[in-house]
Amino acid sequence: MAGHRRAEATPFFERLCPTMTEQVALSITSTGGLDVAGISLLTDLSGALYWDEQHLLVVSDLHLEKGSSFATRGVLLPPYDTLATLSRLAAVISRHNPKVVIALGDSFHDRTAHERLSAEDRDAVAALQTGRDWIWIAGNHDPMLPRDLGGTVADEVAIGPITFRHEPSGAAGEIAGHLHPKARVSARGRSMERRCFASDGMRAVMPAFGAYAGGLSIRDAAFAKIFPKNGFVAHLLGDRRVHAIAASRCY
Repeated sequence: MAGHRRAEATPFFERLCPTMTEQVALSITSTGGLDVAGISLLTDLSGALYWDEQHLLVVSDLHLEKGSSFATRGVLLPPYDTLATLSRLAAVISRHNPKVVIALGDSFHDRTAHERLSAEDRDAVAALQTGRDWIWIAGNHDPMLPRDLGGTVADEVAIGPITFRHEPSGAAGEIAGHLHPKARVSARGRSMERRCFASDGMRAVMPAFGAYAGGLSIRDAAFAKIFPKNGFVAHLLGDRRVHAIAASRCY
């Protein structure tokens, strides 16, 4: 693996950091735990996953330039999703200082999204990659990833008992994205719906990291194919910590 130095020393981190929201700041200090195939991982409140032993950070479904993609179809959204997503990613990288980052597919919202990145955002991506290995996993939104944004491109990556891929198959030892899991729970008379990790101890599906990425309820049939009989846990991204709640308690 490449040597590393703290990326926040670069001027592009100085550009990103002022845009951080209170939730981003909280993500710097709030983590929980999740096991997959005997490997202990940290769940970051931002929706990232960190494997301390490997100094490895995983994020999924950044969906960069989703706003500009919608604009081409006449749906006008504030054009700040890429900057917001990269700002949150900068905060997580600053916290964990990983040697390796895996972007677990659908990093770009469509096949030409990388062409719409501003020069400043391209520089920000380069700053995030500085001094560390970066792996782009191909997704269904971005099957032909660009080769001019640094890092390496792969369909999947296997490290020890863990396989990282975009679309979940339900295989043991798999960490995937694609489904954008979210869960709704009721507590103290209040209903709360949040993005979440979904895991049964042998496999996991990660929440979408992108600012404009939506979510799919863990009660959807797509999750039943991966986790039979709701035998899994939803790790909800709360306001100040990650809450582990049995999927059977979610609705």
